[in-house]
Amino acid sequence: MKKEPGEPVIEINNVPLSNDLIRDIRSLIETTRHNVAVTVNAGLTILYWQIGSRIRQDILKQNRAKYGKEIVATLSRQLTNDYGNNFLMKKIFVG
Repeated sequence: MKKEPGEPVIEINNVPLSNDLIRDIRSLIETTRHNVAVTVNAGLTILYWQIGSRIRQDILKQNRAKYGKEIVATLSRQLTNDYGNNFLMKKIFVG
């Protein structure tokens, strides 16, 4: 690897690595992390919208319910048994 003027080189196990290479790899990692987070957030938003839509369609028959918190809490308990504490709808829908 030829050293460009003004470009510091770091050596790891006698292999020269330029700061540009390290900076570019860090940028790739950060960009990918951001894109993954955006994709996961979009997927979760769609999932929660679909869950709410199904509850409204199948349980509430398109009406508003005063007992909505009760429905969500019951459903949350059932889903927590299947998926563990990582899926707590009551935190998402009830607050």
